[in-house]
Amino acid sequence: MIDLRVPANRFRTHALYFISPLLLLLIWAWVCRAGIFPEQILVSPAGVLETGHELWANGELPAHLHDSLLRLSWGFAIGAFLGLLFGVLMGLFKSVDSFFAPSFNAIRQVPTIAFIPMLIMIFGVEETFKIVVVAKAAFFPVTLATYDAVKGIPRTYFEVSRVYQLPTWHLITRIVLPATTPPVLTGFRLALGRSWMVLVAAELIAADSGIGQMMEMGRQMFRIDIVLVGVLVTGLIGFLLDRGLRSVEAHLGKWKYR
Repeated sequence: MIDLRVPANRFRTHALYFISPLLLLLIWAWVCRAGIFPEQILVSPAGVLETGHELWANGELPAHLHDSLLRLSWGFAIGAFLGLLFGVLMGLFKSVDSFFAPSFNAIRQVPTIAFIPMLIMIFGVEETFKIVVVAKAAFFPVTLATYDAVKGIPRTYFEVSRVYQLPTWHLITRIVLPATTPPVLTGFRLALGRSWMVLVAAELIAADSGIGQMMEMGRQMFRIDIVLVGVLVTGLIGFLLDRGLRSVEAHLGKWKYR
């Protein structure tokens, strides 16, 4: 006999997944229709959709989105790679940990936004500034996740590697990375979300292109519809990035030490 409960439960889960966004959309439309806020303050969903279509059709939205995602890709790749490397070194070598831990733990408490004025003075407002901001935002979560994961590896793994006199590179690639994959992937996912938020904030402050700059120009022109398009696109991209890394995490999280 075919069990229909699993498909039914899956359908119910997927249905529940869309309820809160639809409910929020309905509340938004009702508030606009009721005239609680003037149109200069809150544009209806239909108006935002129309503006988004116009921005996409004239190429403005794709251009801003391309610039933002390019900055995110470069900055996150650099920050995540350095964070992964630094986290492994701090976790494996007590001397590195003792030397860098105080400075690392102090600097990571400072919000990335607080570094923006100093970074603007150093790099100006060109692309390097935005990439450095993203790299900084990605570096610390990845480093911390990697460090904690390496520290959590059973000591017997390292004892066996010493008995067999494994080279450092083999120790890292055959023991450390497989054993730390799940928590490191979680660190990557958190770092990517934080990097995206920080990038949009940096573009709001100092940029000549990007989703954040598009929202800032909309604010200056009193075009709340453009601002809301930017808000929705920012949320959608953040959601897709998170879901994408969750999927990678689910597939690669089974990679364990053998």
